[in-house]
Amino acid sequence: MPLLATDWATISSMVAGIGTLVLAVATFASVRSSNRSARVAEAALQEQRRPVLAPSRLEDPAQKLMFVDRHWVKADGGRAVAEHVDGIVYLAISLRNVGSGIGVCQGWFATSGLTTSWSMPTHAPEEEFRLQTRDLYIPSGDIGFWQGAFRDPGGQDYERARQAIKDGETLTIDLLYGDNEGGQRIITRFILRPGEDGFLISSATHHWNVDRPDPR
Repeated sequence: MPLLATDWATISSMVAGIGTLVLAVATFASVRSSNRSARVAEAALQEQRRPVLAPSRLEDPAQKLMFVDRHWVKADGGRAVAEHVDGIVYLAISLRNVGSGIGVCQGWFATSGLTTSWSMPTHAPEEEFRLQTRDLYIPSGDIGFWQGAFRDPGGQDYERARQAIKDGETLTIDLLYGDNEGGQRIITRFILRPGEDGFLISSATHHWNVDRPDPR
């Protein structure tokens, strides 16, 4: 029987090919793992900067707020303010940031009456929000406030808010805010209910993510 000659060149090529394949598989796994780690790190960073606004606690201190026309109001802990004075509707809410990042209020939408998941299942369109005339910062883990006003007596929003205050009806405020870099925008709905002592009690009923998918 003739002896079979060993083809070392072929064997060497096969070994090199197998090594290259193993290296490619290892590189692919490493890249996938790195991408997954990067996504986890990015999500953790966003979580650290994400604000979530809610009504302040009843035991939180009262806050005195001044509007641009030097009108002053006082919002107690867990409360809101709705006043019609000298032809202007003044609105304010005492807030607490329960998220990890600084919250910055960007805009708001107000409507009269109690809204529910059936009557208004989603937030108002973004183009209908009124922009804040100045940035309102709410520190993480601390209290702050939101304020807004209707000054045009000819507007429908003005008249609805004025009539709701006069009749002691509920007001609904959709508040648009984000982190201190303008991202991670959220819309939270606050319900302002008249209380027995004349103050309005604020409660948050919904949170909507604007720049990322909602969890529900």
